[in-house]
Amino acid sequence: MRSDPTPAAPRRAIVTRPERDATQWVVHLHARGIEAVALPLIAIRGCASPEARAALQAAREAWPRWRAVMFVSTNAAHHFFDPPGTGAALFAGDPALLPRIWAPGPGTAQALRQAGVPAEAIDRPAADATQFDSESLWEQVAPQVRPGDRILVVRGAQAGSDGADTVAGTGREWLAQQIAAAGGHADFVAAYERGAPPLSAEQRELARTAAADGSLWLFSSSEAVAHLREALPEQDWAEARALATHPRIAQAAQDAGFGAVRQCRPALNDVVASIESHP
Repeated sequence: MRSDPTPAAPRRAIVTRPERDATQWVVHLHARGIEAVALPLIAIRGCASPEARAALQAAREAWPRWRAVMFVSTNAAHHFFDPPGTGAALFAGDPALLPRIWAPGPGTAQALRQAGVPAEAIDRPAADATQFDSESLWEQVAPQVRPGDRILVVRGAQAGSDGADTVAGTGREWLAQQIAAAGGHADFVAAYERGAPPLSAEQRELARTAAADGSLWLFSSSEAVAHLREALPEQDWAEARALATHPRIAQAAQDAGFGAVRQCRPALNDVVASIESHP
């Protein structure tokens, strides 16, 4: 009696995170025996405008004022605690007088620890949370917010803005609403700028090939999907496969025309397991 063959793993994974994160993920995936290549679809840099830089410095100087500080991503942590060592300096005082630090997932929590934030100061979603996002984070930190508390949300801004644009991301809007309902107030500051990176001819060819050769696109941002569509507006994605780390991102990939879209938690082990089991 012949058994059905085990489905082969995808030919390769296309990692679309910003360059620093994408490079790290490629290394981690290679270590797990998965062929991977970086194709960053979000460009990250420090804030260019003097107004944004001044607002960021003012947020640092007001450190004891905040009941908590939420970092939306690893890039928010990297750019807020720059130069290295800033985190340790900010946490040199009495812990009882310092803000709690909120991270939406394990990657951001790790970046905060690397920046010098004490592990015991960081709150994050439960390890077994279905999603690592604002909603899961709020389940853990809601009891901290009291009437009159001010919560700082450190995020990115669109390239070319002064950092004062409206709340970026559906999850951040939702979080601000929950904070307000608890009697607190959410303030926002941009620590970095994000935009669409210019793709080289080689990168465009990689994207076109990966649209139909069985590669598995790893998306951790709806913005990355949008930038891909803008870079290759005529590309047919019907044969392309995607792995998304949140339902909203999965919907963006489906709207872009990806023929097969699956979801998984953003932790490395979950992504590896999903890649290995992908038909």
